[in-house]
Amino acid sequence: MTLKEAQNVVDQWITTVGVRYYGELTNTAILMEETGEVARLMARLYGEQSFKNPQDAAEAPAQLADELADVLFVLICLANQTGTDLTEALERNLAKKTRRDGDRHRDNPKLH
Repeated sequence: MTLKEAQNVVDQWITTVGVRYYGELTNTAILMEETGEVARLMARLYGEQSFKNPQDAAEAPAQLADELADVLFVLICLANQTGTDLTEALERNLAKKTRRDGDRHRDNPKLH
């Protein structure tokens, strides 16, 4: 699925199943909430925090995938609401990063 297709699928879902978009500020708050859920899982899967029980640890990879998808869904909602074409935005952003950081990361000894 392309980003454009994802934006269309999410819009179709919102306007049928979801009834309507939440307001932009509400969706921004939801995005922060979902990002926090990703952070909680990352801290336990890859950081020093531990899970409360082994069952939580076993389910964590699937939960992480689901939470990342939640972040993407809300991000797409915000893009749709603000008239942002994510394909164009990502292409511009990658071009900017390439111009700005063309040699920076390659010459960074911390990355080798």
